[in-house]
Amino acid sequence: MKDPGSFQIHCIIGDITIEKALCDLGSSINLMSLNMIRRMRIEEAKPTRMALQLADRTFKFPHGVVEDLLVKVGEFIFPADFVVLDMEEEANTSIILERPFLATVGAIIDVQKGELVLRLHEEKMVFNIFKSMSYPKEAIGECMMVDTIEQIVQGVLEEEQYERSMELE
Repeated sequence: MKDPGSFQIHCIIGDITIEKALCDLGSSINLMSLNMIRRMRIEEAKPTRMALQLADRTFKFPHGVVEDLLVKVGEFIFPADFVVLDMEEEANTSIILERPFLATVGAIIDVQKGELVLRLHEEKMVFNIFKSMSYPKEAIGECMMVDTIEQIVQGVLEEEQYERSMELE
């Protein structure tokens, strides 16, 4: 069985189409690249004193926060706040949508069926989160799986715990 801990969806913010917005259940903030903000012609991000610790344990300081951007997924539109980070981005993969966003959109993930359901009032949209990464632009409503490094991270954590326990002995 595949791990739906993170997957990609097609969305639109303003007049910018993001073909592969990463939805990450392990993330607690919506993240957007500084280049993406510039392409949207957003002049200013609200200053923040936040520090982000990345998976490699380095710290990054965001450029700022942009509030209440409207994110269109299929026919649904949802507001979201984004932390803006000066980071490298892959083509059309320049935002991360996090747990609270997924809660806002009423997301239900059915691991057995490999489905993501977004709900807005009585309407719903269903995405297949196990589709391959080949993604036609016209296929709004399809969703792709992104391989995670969770097993590698878990192995490193276990190794560090073992090393710490050996130091204490």
